[in-house]
Amino acid sequence: MNLPDRPAVVADPVPVRRVRFKWAWWLLAYASLGTGIVGIFVPGLPTTVFILISAWAASRGSERLHRWLLQHPRFGPAIGNWQAHGAVSRYGKWMATITMAVCAGIMLWCVPIAWVKWFSIGSMTVVCLWLWSRPLPPAGP
Repeated sequence: MNLPDRPAVVADPVPVRRVRFKWAWWLLAYASLGTGIVGIFVPGLPTTVFILISAWAASRGSERLHRWLLQHPRFGPAIGNWQAHGAVSRYGKWMATITMAVCAGIMLWCVPIAWVKWFSIGSMTVVCLWLWSRPLPPAGP
């Protein structure tokens, strides 16, 4: 008995994850990236936090920006370590700690309202403790 040729079974393509409010994620990604870039030049405005927020939002709203951030020579390794392991490099921890300490010193010297000083310094202390509790990235090849 001759059976007609059957087409080969084709696997379903990988389903595309539909994201609600993709435009909002896109907007947050680019706004955070812009704020992070401004933070390079403005003392006291963090860069790394906004770049990480940008990568997180871009993973939901802009594949192109997310890919660009992961391949960026400066931001890519830190973003990759964070996404894969929740890890922060020792250098990143020290730079964040020093920056927060300098900002705390400026606040103690310049801000006249006591509760603003202590709330801000307390917040920086909590962030610093949390940051140092994060693991280091695994040793690379």
